[in-house]
Amino acid sequence: MSASTLLPPLSLYVHLPWCVRKCPYCDFNSYALNGRLPEADYIDALLADLAAQLPDIERREIVSVFFGGGTPSLFTAAGIGRVLGALHASLPVVADVEVTLEANPGTIEHGRFRDYRAAGVNRVSLGAQSFNDESLRLLGRIHAVEDTQRAVRELRQAGIDNFNLDLMYALPQQGLAAALSDVEHAIALEPTHISHYELTLEPGTVFGSIAPAGLPDGDLAMEMQLVCQQRLAAAGYSQYEVSAYAHDSRRCRHNLNYWRFGDYLGIGAGAHGKGSRLLDGALRIERTWREREPRRYVAGARAQPGRRAVPSSDLPFEYLMNALRLREGFAPGEFEQRTGLAAAVLAEPLSRLTARELIEWQDGRWRATSRGYRFLNDVLTEFIGPRC
Repeated sequence: MSASTLLPPLSLYVHLPWCVRKCPYCDFNSYALNGRLPEADYIDALLADLAAQLPDIERREIVSVFFGGGTPSLFTAAGIGRVLGALHASLPVVADVEVTLEANPGTIEHGRFRDYRAAGVNRVSLGAQSFNDESLRLLGRIHAVEDTQRAVRELRQAGIDNFNLDLMYALPQQGLAAALSDVEHAIALEPTHISHYELTLEPGTVFGSIAPAGLPDGDLAMEMQLVCQQRLAAAGYSQYEVSAYAHDSRRCRHNLNYWRFGDYLGIGAGAHGKGSRLLDGALRIERTWREREPRRYVAGARAQPGRRAVPSSDLPFEYLMNALRLREGFAPGEFEQRTGLAAAVLAEPLSRLTARELIEWQDGRWRATSRGYRFLNDVLTEFIGPRC
């Protein structure tokens, strides 16, 4: 048995950092585009970045690709195709690889989804966020409701039937009826996947500095979440992660690999990665990162990324921070395989959490209870450092 068969699945994340305009709630590594998009130079850098990291992964098979941003749909299909072509030339790729492209409904030109599909994209994530034009304005979005509806029509015409709609709730001046209306509009478009998450005020963002007026309080936000979850379930969308709902066969494989503590190669400005390797029979897990600022990234793309080994004391928290987001939770054997640690290190914190009815053992798996899911941050503190 080769070493690669003992390692977790491997995905590729490609970061494309530019947007037409930076949204006031966004804390991603993204930049408002001023002038011409430097597509050719940036993709040259991505290919150099990929080549520089190939020795780390020993021709392991790629199971999924995700183009995130920023607004990847600012890039042409030819540019996306260059990256995918280089990937296929460099590494083995599974026959049914999932290739996702994030797209802003306001940046899609007529016919472009057809071109993306020809380039190899087979899944799209549309940043709808709301189906209320006033809410979109308050969020600083550049698109209108009709843009999302048109984008979905064009997706179907292009033959891409696997798509996600991003949807936010607890928006400025939003009531319960409006939050539920957004979900109803999303369901009517029949996506295979819906990401439904609460607007949060992140440090370093415009909203983090100056909160918008009319934000729902915590009780109303919780009511929105519960009512919308019930409607999504009634429409056949199973919640499989904190904010992810899908038809059972259309869960996002790329994100599942993150949450199951799989490996991922990150290329692009500010991209992060996670890698596992066997050294003298022991599992070593590393985190990698790239320069955040696009011009400096392009200048240094041929160099090795920054990297650090994850200490064994941090692995329980890092694993469970991902695995407990999933409704399925985790089996002890999965923890051992992905971390190289004995599941016994979790015994004491799991016992404490079970006594508080935040964690339960069911069908050979540990998972958060409904109450634990609501207070997941509190659950995870039990696994930090020497307490575990």
